[in-house]
Formats: sequence, structure tokens, C-alpha cells
Amino acid sequence: MIPFNLTSALAIYRREMARAFRTAFQSLIAPVLTTALYFVVFGSVIGTRMEPVGGVPYGAFIIPGLVMLTMLGETTSNASFGIYMPRFTGTIYELLSAPVGVAETLAGFVGAAMTKGLILAAIILLTARLFVDYTIADPLLAVIYIMLVAAAFALFGFILGIWADSFEKLGIIPVLVLTPLTFLGGTFYSIRDLPAPWDRIALANPIAFLVSGLRHAFYGTADVPFALSLGLTLGFLLACVIVIAVIFRTGWRLRE
Repeated sequence: MIPFNLTSALAIYRREMARAFRTAFQSLIAPVLTTALYFVVFGSVIGTRMEPVGGVPYGAFIIPGLVMLTMLGETTSNASFGIYMPRFTGTIYELLSAPVGVAETLAGFVGAAMTKGLILAAIILLTARLFVDYTIADPLLAVIYIMLVAAAFALFGFILGIWADSFEKLGIIPVLVLTPLTFLGGTFYSIRDLPAPWDRIALANPIAFLVSGLRHAFYGTADVPFALSLGLTLGFLLACVIVIAVIFRTGWRLRE
């Protein structure tokens, strides 16, 4: 059994984190400013005129959805760009020939993307305090769930970065798929309030389960049972791990 090389994992992790801070405006500040605008418009302006949703003030109700909206896209983008650049520059061959295993590679790239997502989530929650008053019903559950989602989409972004063969393809999934699905996944409304048959159609959107799961951790209210949201998140995470294992075993897109 090959031991885990912590030094190699930390080297990759530190390089990726350094890259994030070199591009701090794009990686951290820009998403937070965008989310702050949502809080200004939907939380402070429109939210004061909206009725509470499930007993939760509207401004507070949208917080979990906005956390997901930012975290999913940014975590996926960071992970995909992180592994795509070594492929683009050719340095991926140095990594593949070095005594660095799959576990160390994932811990470095995926761990860094996950960390960036968690930093963004924390900053967004602190920013929300400036606009709305909210209380998290189960902080520990919220932290654990956010970490699971960040890990799952960091793995998904890693797969996307290996699949993409151009910079254009890197942005297809985060911009044209994840962002619209998050908007339609109950970020600004409860799926229960949709008229039939749209309430059932909305449940075909997997992101709706993620938003609902985080909202349950925040306020104890959700559109779907929390166990279902948690199971979907864990299932997606496991599926990504399996796909990555197959990629490294076959060398698909890595040794081309």
C-alpha cells in the first residue's frame, strides 16, 4: 500500500491557493460584490415588501440560495481551471511522472477549490449580516452540508477541467448550466408555492435539492425532506470519485 504523501499534496494545495490570491478580485471579491447586489435588491428593497416564506422573512429566506448560487459556480470553475492549466501548458506530464498519487493530486487541487468555495460562503454569510437579520437553526449541520456540497462540486469541476479541451468549454457548465439551474432551484422562492404542474417539474432540477437541504439546516424548513437532499449530495460526490478513479486508471485526456 502506497502511503499518502502529505508534502506533495500540500505543495499542490499551496500553489493553487496562491493562484487564487493572485487573482483575488476575480476569485473572491467579484462574486461577493455580485451577491451583495442581490441582497440590496432582493433583501433590503424587495424583501421588505414580501410576506415571510414558511415563517422566515424573505430577506433571510434567500440567503441559502445565494450561498449555493455563488459557491457552486465558483467552486466548479476554480477546480476546473486548476487542472486545465497544467494540461494546457503541458506541465501535467511532470505531475504524472512525479511520485505523486491520485489521492495527493485530488487533495491538492480539489482541496484548494473546496477551500475557496468555503471562504466565499463564509464571506457571503458575513456580508448578509449587513443587509438582513438571520439566525441559523443548526450551525453545525449547515457547516457540514456546505462542506459536502463544496467537496462534491470541486470534484465535479476537476472532471470538467479534464474533459474540456478549450477555455470556452470551461465556462459552459458553470455559466450555462449551473447558474440557470440554481436560479430555477428555489433560490428566490419556495417550490411549494409554484402552481401545478410546475412544482413537480421543478423537482426534476437536482440543484433544488441542494438549496432545500441548506435551507433546512438554516431554518428547519425545506421543500423536500433533508434526508433526500443529503442522499443526493453524497451520491453525486461518490459518482464524481468513481469517475475520477476511472480517468486516472485509463489516462483519459491526461496522456493525450
